[in-house]
Amino acid sequence: MRIEKCWFCSSTIYPGHGIQFVRNDAKIFRFCRSKCHKNFKMKRNPRKVKWTKAYRRLHGKDMTQDSTFEFERRRNRPERYDRNVTENTLKAIKTIDKVRSRREAKHIERRKKGKEAQQTREAVKELEQSISLVKAPAVLRVDPSLTLPKIMVKVSQGQESQQRMEE
Repeated sequence: MRIEKCWFCSSTIYPGHGIQFVRNDAKIFRFCRSKCHKNFKMKRNPRKVKWTKAYRRLHGKDMTQDSTFEFERRRNRPERYDRNVTENTLKAIKTIDKVRSRREAKHIERRKKGKEAQQTREAVKELEQSISLVKAPAVLRVDPSLTLPKIMVKVSQGQESQQRMEE
C-alpha cells in the first residue's frame, strides 16, 4: 500500500482518496481534498497559505531539520522480503516515533519560552504606563512608595537598549 503526500498541504493521501491532476508535461500533482485542489488552481503559493505544512516550516512553527525525517523519504528500490529485517524495522519505527514526538515537544517548549518572556516584558511595561488605573493619582502623590520600582529593561530586535535606573 503506497501512501502519497498532498502536493499543496503535505498531508497523507491513502489509496482511493484525493484528486490527481496531470499537467501537459506529464507532471502528476496529488491533492488530499478539494480545498487543496482549488487553491492550486487559483495559483496560490503553499508557503503563503497559513494552514499548510510549507508555511509552518518556513515560519519556524514546525521542525524542519531532523534526522528522523530521513526515514520518511520515498524509496522506489524493491527489497527482498526477510522476516527478521521486517521485525527489526517495525521495532525501529516505534522508537523513531518516540524520538520524534520528544523532539517536537522540546521544539514547542522552546517556542513557548520566548513568548512567555515577551509577554511578561509587555505586561510590566503596560503596568508602568497605566499605574494610575490601578492606584488613584492622588494616592500616588501622597505616598510615592506605592509606585512600581524602576527596573532594567533591554529591548532586542535592533533597537537601542532602554535602561531605567532605580530611583
